[in-house]
Amino acid sequence: MNPELRNKIIKTVVIILSIYFFLLSIKLLGHSFKMFGEGFAEALITMTSNPMAGLIIGIVATSLIQSSSTTTSIVVGLVAGGGLTLANAIPIIMGANIGTTITNTLVSLGHVTNRTEFKRAFAASVVHDFFNICSVIVIFPIEIIFHPIAKSAVWLESVFAGAGGMKMFNPLKAILNPVIDVIHDAFVWVPYESIFLMILSLIMLFTALTFLIRSIRSLVLEKLELIINKYLFRNDFLGLGLGVLMTSIVQSSSVTTSLIIPLAGAGVISVRQIFPYTLGANIGTTITAILAALATGVHTAVSVAFAHLMFNILGILIFYPLKFIPIRLAEWVGEVATKSTKNLVWFVVVYIAIHFIPVMLIFVF
Repeated sequence: MNPELRNKIIKTVVIILSIYFFLLSIKLLGHSFKMFGEGFAEALITMTSNPMAGLIIGIVATSLIQSSSTTTSIVVGLVAGGGLTLANAIPIIMGANIGTTITNTLVSLGHVTNRTEFKRAFAASVVHDFFNICSVIVIFPIEIIFHPIAKSAVWLESVFAGAGGMKMFNPLKAILNPVIDVIHDAFVWVPYESIFLMILSLIMLFTALTFLIRSIRSLVLEKLELIINKYLFRNDFLGLGLGVLMTSIVQSSSVTTSLIIPLAGAGVISVRQIFPYTLGANIGTTITAILAALATGVHTAVSVAFAHLMFNILGILIFYPLKFIPIRLAEWVGEVATKSTKNLVWFVVVYIAIHFIPVMLIFVF
């Protein structure tokens, strides 16, 4: 067999197994939280009942793991297991959008030795930050008062279920549930079995997503780069669509948005051209959680996944017409960051400020 073909077959098998273990980890996470009992679920719900606390949890958690897909998938598992309500989950999801953009900024540091390139690359990296932060500042208080995201997510879930969307995923439950039962029976002798299964499910989730992203990236990265260079920047609509498509395939907005930072640093593309692409990446990254939620078969969990999608769509509806706000903020910060390249401490302070000060303003208002 051709070595290249054999390599592709192996990677394809790894992708299929990664998807299976990812879905299995979500089911196992929900199962483990059900085992904690009502007392633990009530404590978790109480802890996140403050929307601001949920928002900050989402930011911090996703900043650490750099994957909003992972954070949202964990939230889906908690909701499926009764550990979170839809209302408590939505602020965490909003925070996840903000926390996932740090990778772009780290990539831009590769241009720090060249002042002009660094200014362009850094501005391109933080435009995604500013879109997500601006969206949270506007939508967060509206959601707390009027709940448009929760209502639209519940409606979408009901339409999807009514159309038979939930039923078509029943085969997944057939291949997942027996394995969950085997795992449960195998570790019934372990002290604090629920905690053990929760840790096991999280390890499985991170491992499966890591293998999935790496395998897909190695298979399609060259094609993605070709598409980016040849097609991406013809118009905003195409950029948005490709952002959705590429992130749906790779399942990491950090990967797809980081790909274009070097192009920005080289002056090939501008922040204005990058902006619609990052909006599409935000939508594409919701596919993982939707798939995970459908695998659980729990209606509220599906609503949570749709809430992530609706938050991103609503943010686009508001800030695409007002795109001059995140774009000009990013360009201005690019100027400021450039001046601080000789002083690494000052650069860190500037970045932390632009990343978290807008969030802190929510406390004031």
